[in-house]
Amino acid sequence: MQTTPEHDERMAKMTFASVYPHYVSKVERKGRTKEELHTVISWLTGFNDQALQRLIDEKVTFQDFFDQAKLNPNAHMITGVICGYRIEEISNPLTQKVRYLDKLVDELAKGRKMEKILRV
Repeated sequence: MQTTPEHDERMAKMTFASVYPHYVSKVERKGRTKEELHTVISWLTGFNDQALQRLIDEKVTFQDFFDQAKLNPNAHMITGVICGYRIEEISNPLTQKVRYLDKLVDELAKGRKMEKILRV
């Protein structure tokens, strides 16, 4: 299942700050912590807590968020289906990165061990 250009554009224009609270509530509802969420985001993007807060405060789009990120070299190991899309088959690089993040948050919320989430 491939994404449409409209879907990809919508993802690029969405702000990280608008999605972040949903990530936090999702993981906390399942007994995980905001600190664990930050660990996962940091692993994928290289952002520390201060950089993450700055990006949230600046209301950057996902396009800008991932343009500034230093993607983990093991990110390609994130596979599976999220939101109806098989991650490894997504052709748009930005949409794929957003889905990487969604998948990691999903794995955290489902109680997966941190070593597995971080592809250690």
